[in-house]
Amino acid sequence: MEESKSLEEDEVRIQHSLNKKEQEFVAKRREAVFQSLQKLKIHCNQNEVPNIALLSSGGGQRAMVGLLETLVQLKKAGLLDCILYLSGVSGSTWCMASLDQEPDWSTKLETVKDKIIKRLSGPRVSLTDALNKLKKYYYEKDIFSLTDVWAAMAITEYVKEIDEHTLTDQQDQHDKDPLLIYTVIDVQCKQCRDGDPWFEISPYESGYSLTGAFVKTSSFGSQFDKGRKIKNQPEMDMLYLQALCGSSFADGEENEIFIWKQIRDFFNLSLKTNTGMFEEIEKDSKAEKCFQVLMYLTDMNLSVLNGVDPFALDQSIRTNLNELTGDKHQLDFQVQKLDLADKEAAKLYMKKYTIDVCNYLNSWFSVWPFDVCLSICRCAALWIWGRKYDFLHNMTDKTMPAALLESETRDYIDAGLLLNSPYFSVLRKERNIDLIISLDFSEGDSFVTVKETAHMCKKQNIPFPEVNLPNQDVTKRKDFYVFKGRNAPTVIHIPLFNVCNCQDEVQTWRNKYSTCQSSYSAEMITDLMKVAGENISNNKEKLKEQIQAVIEKKRSRR
Repeated sequence: MEESKSLEEDEVRIQHSLNKKEQEFVAKRREAVFQSLQKLKIHCNQNEVPNIALLSSGGGQRAMVGLLETLVQLKKAGLLDCILYLSGVSGSTWCMASLDQEPDWSTKLETVKDKIIKRLSGPRVSLTDALNKLKKYYYEKDIFSLTDVWAAMAITEYVKEIDEHTLTDQQDQHDKDPLLIYTVIDVQCKQCRDGDPWFEISPYESGYSLTGAFVKTSSFGSQFDKGRKIKNQPEMDMLYLQALCGSSFADGEENEIFIWKQIRDFFNLSLKTNTGMFEEIEKDSKAEKCFQVLMYLTDMNLSVLNGVDPFALDQSIRTNLNELTGDKHQLDFQVQKLDLADKEAAKLYMKKYTIDVCNYLNSWFSVWPFDVCLSICRCAALWIWGRKYDFLHNMTDKTMPAALLESETRDYIDAGLLLNSPYFSVLRKERNIDLIISLDFSEGDSFVTVKETAHMCKKQNIPFPEVNLPNQDVTKRKDFYVFKGRNAPTVIHIPLFNVCNCQDEVQTWRNKYSTCQSSYSAEMITDLMKVAGENISNNKEKLKEQIQAVIEKKRSRR
């Protein structure tokens, strides 16, 4: 009783079991699945009802649109109501978040689809609205990161809306839908390979899938100490959640130049566009000079990353600051001749230089939006994405990796940077998954996700079938693969573009729908949906056969 009471008080839950609310959901959903199987003439008793998980990979708007039409076709085939869990990574979560807005979305999916497509084909979020959202993010919580900027300035470009609902707001509105599980990874666990990087976010709980450490989703991001909440933080909204899951540019080695360019463009655009947000800077000559220093600072970072001598920019920064202060001796930034051939040393120098300049400027002005611009530069210099308070901080549980207990904060990013499919959210032993339907919307090798999962599972002794592919299928992929193992879940793998729906033009389709391109036109969306839908409509009988086979497998074990 004491444990039950404490969990109601937003304490950390360390258990290899399902949350009580998820247990209740599963019981009700299995009954609905049983009824759906009867309608499909797939016969079983209630104890033999298979637990089926639908997984959707990342892939930007390609994944968002592809998943939406896949769900529509599953509904038409009577198969969507057989799904217990729907779990996504990166761009797929943009679709999931859109569905999450609609109570019992699976009962009116055609209408919901039309509404989403109309939005995606419509106007962008205005810069004024995006900046206002960024302002809210900056002031309403303790920790600001590049994910906040990514949400307001980039994700809005793709999803064409600012969704301020939360998962907790909507958790009781989806009795007739599969349970949605969003996935990210813990950066520190990924980098040091110590602990469990797989992090899931459901309407009920958020936490480490394999380690078995969870906190209520409404409290994810709040400050904890020794397992108790000590300072509340607002629950993240759906726009931020989509940015957290879809932060593929958080891979620093590959994307630092891109992000600094985006920051420079954002500063320029914000100044040139009449939003009213920069009035304080425009009417104050000192503030304007400080902002000019900030522009030089972004250019200086880009110069160093591109291997270009930043000396002239450094001199411009110092000249402007001397004019601002009237006393050059107040400047204590480190000065050294950069060896651009030593890239790591040059980057470390620029990190320290950027922080020093930002701190110095902050001593002169702290006014919106100048303060957020300084914070953006600091976050870029330190490469801070998805930072949250660590809810395991200072706990003493010996079953937890030490690193998870010692840090005050953790950073979370796009799970596709480690594995572009959310297998480990449904491979939790307590979820008892019998059949996994894997939708692969990846840009590269369509089989990497399933092969990497098999490899990772083997190392961690997690049951998963062997993945053996005919050599010709690697280049001429089909639309339906089945992998089976004696004591493992059956895995159905469905690549988006294949020889069945694209014939000999697979590469043409892949080139047309790249991950990082700007939002799709209405025509592109229509064409992509047709191709994605065929992967289900062409294989609905095969899907039914595999569901029946899984039931027979469960029956034989009894």
